[in-house]
Amino acid sequence: MMNQNPVHGVYAILRGSAKYPDLHGKVTFSEVYGGTIVSAFVEGLPDNGKGNFFGFHIHEGGSCTGDSSDLFKNAGSHYNPTNAEHPFHAGDMPVLMGNHGMAWSEFYTDRFYPEDVVGKTVIIHDMADDFRSQPSGDAGEKIACGVIEMENEK
Repeated sequence: MMNQNPVHGVYAILRGSAKYPDLHGKVTFSEVYGGTIVSAFVEGLPDNGKGNFFGFHIHEGGSCTGDSSDLFKNAGSHYNPTNAEHPFHAGDMPVLMGNHGMAWSEFYTDRFYPEDVVGKTVIIHDMADDFRSQPSGDAGEKIACGVIEMENEK
């Protein structure tokens, strides 16, 4: 059922960790009938010898902070309001395919509406999600993070 009060201007500005200071991008969330179109444009992805595929998820936490062992620890785990197994978490998204340090992706999901993810975080990992390993796809280190916000309407 379509939301009667659609939300406009939901986005996350991605910033790389201290190890990846040139990594940056933007992810937007646009409501369409029955779900959301997610669009991502990212630059500065590493060529780290692990392939050109990067895990890409919504995490339940609302902060891109952490500690020395995990710089984005407070982003929490995958967004999973229905307690589904991986890769059926609402926050599980297709991997990003890097090309010369850049990636662009756009897809439709019926797992959430934009307003469901405001205040959560978007994470990019340094390896591809394997879509099998529990609980989160063995995607490696978190290398970029952005808090999902709603654009201020003036």
